[in-house]
Amino acid sequence: MLKDILSIAGQSGLYKMVSQAKNGIIVESLTDGKRMPAYATSRISALEDISIYTEEGDIHLTEVFISIFEKNAWVSPKTDTNALKAAFKVVVPDYDAQRVYTSDIKKVFAWYKLLTDKEVISEASIKAYKSEESKNEKEESAE
Repeated sequence: MLKDILSIAGQSGLYKMVSQAKNGIIVESLTDGKRMPAYATSRISALEDISIYTEEGDIHLTEVFISIFEKNAWVSPKTDTNALKAAFKVVVPDYDAQRVYTSDIKKVFAWYKLLTDKEVISEASIKAYKSEESKNEKEESAE
């Protein structure tokens, strides 16, 4: 679901990887569609590799986005701090409030909005993701 969606430190918004370049990658902004190079020296994070700290361990960002979608729990990142934390508590009840900052919560809700607007996150993509996950679990248990 979040395959090839990237966050680049120092750049606002999210990017989709388009192709490989000699000393980095070519990315396309999800916001305005403009392409640019992202160099190997940039701190690039794939959204599928990002996790949120919980009291028991951590939860992948994909699972957080699915929870927001299923619980219809999106709030504007510009909402006051207490409302943001309360909404995030609905989505991830056991998130670690000591290690998950308000700025992280704002970023999650902002990214979610952008990804739903661009239809990266949709009912169909969530069904496909869950189907793939259950298939992977069955294969793992068979081994």
